[in-house]
Amino acid sequence: MSTQAGAPRAEERRPAVLEGVLERITYANEENGYTVARVDTGRGAGDLLTVVGALLGAQVGESLRMEGRWGSHPQYGKQFTVENYTTVLPATIQGIRRYLGSGLVKGIGPVFADRITQHFGMDTLRIIEEEPKRLIEVPGLGPKRTKKIADAWEEQKAIKEVMLFLQTVEVSTSIAVRIYKKYGDASISVVKNQPYRLAADVWGIGFLTADRIARSVGIPHDSPERVKAGLQYALSQSSDQGHCYLPEERLIADAVKLLQVDTGLVIECLAELAAPPEEGEDPGVVRERLPGPDGSPEPVTAVYLVPFHRAELSLSAQLLRLLRTGEDRMPGFRDVAWDKALSWLRGRTGADLAPEQEAAVKLALTEKVAVLTGGPGCGKSFTVRSIIELARARKAKVVLAAPTGRAAKRLAELTGAEASTVHRLLELKPGGDAAYDRDRPLDADLVVVDEASMLDLLLANKLVKAVPPGAHLLFVGDVDQLPSVGAGEVLRDLLADGGPVPAVRLTRVFRQAQQSGVVTNAHRINAGQHPLTDGMKDFFLFVEDDTEEAGRLTVDVAARRIPARFGLDPRRDVQVLAPMHRGPAGAGALNGLLQQAITPGRPDVPEKRFGGRVFRVGDKVTQIRNNYDKGENGVFNGTVGVVTSLDPVDQRLTVRTDEDEEVPYDFDELDELAHAYAVTIHRSQGSEYPAVVIPVTTGAWMMLQRNLLYTAVTRAKGLVVLVGSRKAIGQAVRTVSAGRRCTALDFRLAGGHKK
Repeated sequence: MSTQAGAPRAEERRPAVLEGVLERITYANEENGYTVARVDTGRGAGDLLTVVGALLGAQVGESLRMEGRWGSHPQYGKQFTVENYTTVLPATIQGIRRYLGSGLVKGIGPVFADRITQHFGMDTLRIIEEEPKRLIEVPGLGPKRTKKIADAWEEQKAIKEVMLFLQTVEVSTSIAVRIYKKYGDASISVVKNQPYRLAADVWGIGFLTADRIARSVGIPHDSPERVKAGLQYALSQSSDQGHCYLPEERLIADAVKLLQVDTGLVIECLAELAAPPEEGEDPGVVRERLPGPDGSPEPVTAVYLVPFHRAELSLSAQLLRLLRTGEDRMPGFRDVAWDKALSWLRGRTGADLAPEQEAAVKLALTEKVAVLTGGPGCGKSFTVRSIIELARARKAKVVLAAPTGRAAKRLAELTGAEASTVHRLLELKPGGDAAYDRDRPLDADLVVVDEASMLDLLLANKLVKAVPPGAHLLFVGDVDQLPSVGAGEVLRDLLADGGPVPAVRLTRVFRQAQQSGVVTNAHRINAGQHPLTDGMKDFFLFVEDDTEEAGRLTVDVAARRIPARFGLDPRRDVQVLAPMHRGPAGAGALNGLLQQAITPGRPDVPEKRFGGRVFRVGDKVTQIRNNYDKGENGVFNGTVGVVTSLDPVDQRLTVRTDEDEEVPYDFDELDELAHAYAVTIHRSQGSEYPAVVIPVTTGAWMMLQRNLLYTAVTRAKGLVVLVGSRKAIGQAVRTVSAGRRCTALDFRLAGGHKK
């Protein structure tokens, strides 16, 4: 914190030592460990002193010996800036009770802290440390809880050691915990000797954090180890942007900018990374000559991270294998009398198929791999239902899947058949391996995958591997929506001109759908026209040119106005979809305001503060990373749920997901969760909501694109409210997405011929 103007006094310059008990953490930045806290220095009168600075990992109730400097703040007065600290075990029974009851050790809350200290007195901490089995003497502590407490004590001691070591490099508490869980007793050795391993091995540590640690342990700026790690980080960043590879020249330029080293050194290190590896080892990266992205005539040297190169080769080979096999698990449709079949179908569904829908039905039932695409209101769902009815009539085994829980639920409702997420269908195991693959394929004659625009390269590869030869595979999705969050553009590549995969695109909007403002305007936006908002019953615009005001109005519309007028539940039925995360009308700020409006803090509702966020029972949350170790078959980026319980003693929070699975999160895992009252449009893919509210402001100017607004509008089942400026909406409608992602799946499917 800054001192008041003028020369600092002598006491402000001198290093000083302060001892006290940490009573309350007022603010903690999980990213860098900067903390504002209140400590009791034991001077009586109940006075608490403010301390600020590096208190990474310190827990309420701990006695601290802090080194730092005295200073004063113009607003908050005298305070102590901490430069480093050590934990001193408390020296009074009251201190020990407070220390144990603060939530420091899983399994001990205030009640058990009281019982344990009553039983063992001043000997309490020694007993837990040296003779933990004696805890069973305490009333109510059985062998199971006793072991849990002993294990938690040992773990927090070891984590504390790692955290104190990491304190000097400003690594957050939750990341220190992850490092310990990954490497155990080897944590400090890895951090000192192989810091760049952290970026690859530990979620939450990117290259920049690993680089900061490496610098602090003395690894040179121009070390080849650093440059190679930086190149792999640049590729990893590009995969987060959706690219499967980067052209070599672009990768070198990105790495030079990131690392601030000579181009020659980057070129040398890239050559080493791409060199043939020792037997049994993987190369660092793979280089391959490919046609340029966006159909440019000049070929490029593409540089891939190994998993993406393998997945692209594998996916193209598996699709071609399915297309070319002589086997057919639904041979009855080769010479079916289609007039009779379609007449029978009309009797079942009560409606005729349009000619293009008929073509899609025939394609799916006669071709081994096919694609059905089209916008809202064009009858994709009815076509899929018709395909499934006919397949079932011939006793075919039909398997239905979608990338998200919500999309799978909707597919099941539309077809009256069971549907699951792709992850659950494949029974993904911890680590990401699937129970079903080429050696153990699914028992299916027809596999239908809905919302296929969401399929990224890695997931599509896992899925297609599990389809047995002779089975029919149908991808269904809207290719005009945003591409997948993960790397690749699988649906677009399958639909590429001249490719081997047959497809039908539904274009006719049915009369019933034409009455919907949501459907009408989705097609207008997709055609580059302004949405119509006058006189619509299900599509509204609230004009507000000021971005901050638009943010506030968005919250009012979502939390109060829509529930009042349409009788919808603001948590379950209304979703705010923002073009970006940052800014006053971004998902981050709106989540804070919506939480206050929908799930405000109350004395009877437990809550947990984590970094800058507060989690409460009743909160709507979303998972922000793929975690194969959570839940029955993993919990994936974009999974949404509601917090159903929060236990301060066991330091655990439970989320019931959209798939009705109860998933526990330890408090140190809460950086995997974000609030989901508002989400970015990218994160909303595959979901459908009764009502969506979309802030469209000039503050998000760089993000405003046609497919972004189109995707947001098509998430709504019945109601869309735009909040913002006409200028921003015009920008979104006019701006066609800049450029294709760097992928080569279409090239490989075409047999290695030019795109």
